[in-house]
Amino acid sequence: MLQPLNLPPYPFKITDQDGTLILFDEIRRRNIVITPEEWVRQHFVQYLIGHKNYPKALLRLEGGHKLYGKQRRSDIIAFNSAGHKVLMVECKAPSVTIDQKVFDQVARYNMVHKIGLLAVTNGLQHYYCRINFEQNNYQFIEQLPDYQKI
Repeated sequence: MLQPLNLPPYPFKITDQDGTLILFDEIRRRNIVITPEEWVRQHFVQYLIGHKNYPKALLRLEGGHKLYGKQRRSDIIAFNSAGHKVLMVECKAPSVTIDQKVFDQVARYNMVHKIGLLAVTNGLQHYYCRINFEQNNYQFIEQLPDYQKI
């Protein structure tokens, strides 16, 4: 049984392959094993597309980047129509508490990306913040803005 999340439900194409649940990822256009983190990532992607109007074609999942010489992956990055990164989302499994360690990880990743809008979610709790690079500060916001308002 897949855990219900604090995100809108979505009719995913899920199959059972010898006891392993597989989901068709519409962004990467391939089958993905459903781990707890992947379950959150897929729901958040559908939330971005269906409720916040982010264009599917402007989302990248698990994009690689280097940080301190090590290869890392960002869960979700959204781009604007000019190709600039406008949102980074870090997804955790529902069992992972969103704490300072998670925010520190996102901040380290954002040293590479320099994106002004960040989201952190475990599928149950969601945190959003705007980064002001000129003033070197950040502000938590209540709601994630619609794509047209970023």
